[in-house]
Amino acid sequence: MKGKIIVSRFWTNIFSGRKAVAIVIFPFIFLLDRRYRHDKYLLNHENIHIRQAAEMLVVPFYIWYGVEFLLRYLQYKKFRQAYLNISFEREAYRNEKNLHYLKNRRFWAFRKYF
Repeated sequence: MKGKIIVSRFWTNIFSGRKAVAIVIFPFIFLLDRRYRHDKYLLNHENIHIRQAAEMLVVPFYIWYGVEFLLRYLQYKKFRQAYLNISFEREAYRNEKNLHYLKNRRFWAFRKYF
């Protein structure tokens, strides 16, 4: 499953607080600018999130993401460090350059990054 790409500065900024060039709101990938449509690693990263959300039935994914972010923020006291240590982000960043990752990815693979 791949996300439907929508280029929207407005929605990307609203959902990310002006901190991201792309964000996933299942089943969509919102991109800040048209030029990111061709960034294969960014799109792979975001499609990893699409898969994570789908296999967790969407709403639990966002709840888990939010709770884990809060726990990481309490742990690290820095927004960026907390964000980078969310298990979903760790999986996506670690595998974004492997364009075949989603073909071989195991179910709930993010757990090994927790």
